Amino acid sequence: MPEAAGQYFDGASAAKHKVTARLDEARGLLVFEGETLSAPEEWPLDELRLLADQPGGGWLTFTLLHDSDDETSHHEARLSIADGAMNARLRQLAPTLTRRDVRRGTGGRVLTYVIGAAAAVALMLFVILPAMAGSLAYLMPRDTEVAFGKAVVRQMTWFLSGDAQADLTCRNPEGRAALETMTARLTGGVEMDYALEIEVFDHEMVNAFAAPGGQIVLMRGLIEQASGPEAVAGVLAHEIGHVENRDATRNALRTAGSAGLLSMVFGDFSGGTIAVVLAEQMLNAGYTREAEREADDFALEAMRRAGVDSAGLASFFEFIMEKQGDVPEGLGYFMSHPPSDARAEKALRVAEEQGETTPVLSAAEWQALQDICAG
Repeated sequence: MPEAAGQYFDGASAAKHKVTARLDEARGLLVFEGETLSAPEEWPLDELRLLADQPGGGWLTFTLLHDSDDETSHHEARLSIADGAMNARLRQLAPTLTRRDVRRGTGGRVLTYVIGAAAAVALMLFVILPAMAGSLAYLMPRDTEVAFGKAVVRQMTWFLSGDAQADLTCRNPEGRAALETMTARLTGGVEMDYALEIEVFDHEMVNAFAAPGGQIVLMRGLIEQASGPEAVAGVLAHEIGHVENRDATRNALRTAGSAGLLSMVFGDFSGGTIAVVLAEQMLNAGYTREAEREADDFALEAMRRAGVDSAGLASFFEFIMEKQGDVPEGLGYFMSHPPSDARAEKALRVAEEQGETTPVLSAAEWQALQDICAG
């Protein structure tokens, strides 16, 4: 009968017992005894288990399958053996040595916990957070909201370029001047809640987005694909509407989730993962129908007041609807601001009632805006 020296911990005290272990293959038992034990211990081989954490140095530590109070179903007693031949033989005779046992019913309890956790997350995402986001969008201090928006725009650059150090901002002076002329025309004579910071990114995506705190970004692809300056003006006025209505702030707070929401409210914008998720969602997550309708109304009123032909906004909606499905990744505007026949028709009705309009930009200014990313 093979035997080896070992160390035994009974699990009831801190005492270490020196023992001699014997392998009784005929009865399928590992038997060990020692001077400090009152009687020999017999462990069935089919109930023998190796601990997940092993001490190393040639030692193997065994325990026994047992209906315990914890989820592992292991006895608290431990037996350690350093004899290589004995350990090798035990591995051969105990096929369930490395099985990871759990208590009966654990799967059901885990499933119950998972369902409960999922329900709690759903409640947070679809009920609590939307309500909190709507309130906090108006409670957030203005300087905090502006800092939040700038952080989102920085992360947007990272998301689009894949380089944290990249700078996608287009700075051609004549193009910048044309953009400022367009902005001034759309906002002239109106007291704005935000100091607008409008940029053009050197990216082929046909998209535009508003970030919290007055930040607006137009993509080069949108300007290149637009039918004319009035179409760009319509999109820009629409994004200004989202800014003024704080739609971007509500969307960002809702997207950030509970941890992100709390960190942003307290002015911590260092969470890179949260910011990257926000960047993606700002491009792809749509606003509510009500928010889109209100932004449309803002844009159409701004164009009417400025004497800019609102048919330009309708033409842009029509362009996006014609192109949807051709280049999904390049037409992000359709994903975040889904146009419709009704929205285009409304813009055309307003155009018919506008009366006299004048170009929002001269031909030279429009060319400069189209070349804003050049040089």
